[in-house]
Amino acid sequence: MTAFERSPDRGRGLARDMRVRWALEEVGQPYDVRLLSFKAMKEPAHLALHPFGQIPTYEEGNLALFESGAIVLHIAERHAGLLPDDANGRARAITWMFAALTTVEQPIVDLAIAKLTEGGESWYEQRLPLVEGRIRTRLDELSNRLGDAEWLDEAFSAGDLLMVSVLLRLKASGILNEYRNLSAYVARGEARPAYKRAFDAQLAVFVAASAE
Repeated sequence: MTAFERSPDRGRGLARDMRVRWALEEVGQPYDVRLLSFKAMKEPAHLALHPFGQIPTYEEGNLALFESGAIVLHIAERHAGLLPDDANGRARAITWMFAALTTVEQPIVDLAIAKLTEGGESWYEQRLPLVEGRIRTRLDELSNRLGDAEWLDEAFSAGDLLMVSVLLRLKASGILNEYRNLSAYVARGEARPAYKRAFDAQLAVFVAASAE
């Protein structure tokens, strides 16, 4: 798999390669990581693997994949541990994967982009509450659905792995703290040994790059 040589999130585990690391750790599969600079991500060799010049990519034999959700789904389908055994349970887990990456992540990414690129605009202070409002609408709905359950659909699945990964992007904003059950849900994800191993591995890359 590929990952950032110098992650823009400063080792906080928010880059999308973290999702793939976590999935591989959950199913107990060893993996190699090829680190890329931003320049290398736009060169022909990488564009042959990822047409949009991003990370992560994943190679397994003669198979090459891009998009973190597709990679996590592939890993979950090939190895036990991230999808239920029964067909209906698998379908529900996959539904939650799609929900995490489309319905929930989209407004969260909008907030990050607004803060990064629009902060100097005269209308920024008026727009920000609208962006945050769309996030709260989704979190209200997700919180109501989760209730006091431990995971989204009985046992931990790839759906939870992606949902927790998406929600982690909100920690710095403080919005997640408004939802007791979602904050606890994310904390349960972070407490999983596989998550900790993946987080430590990606953080070590950032620390080593910073020391150079």
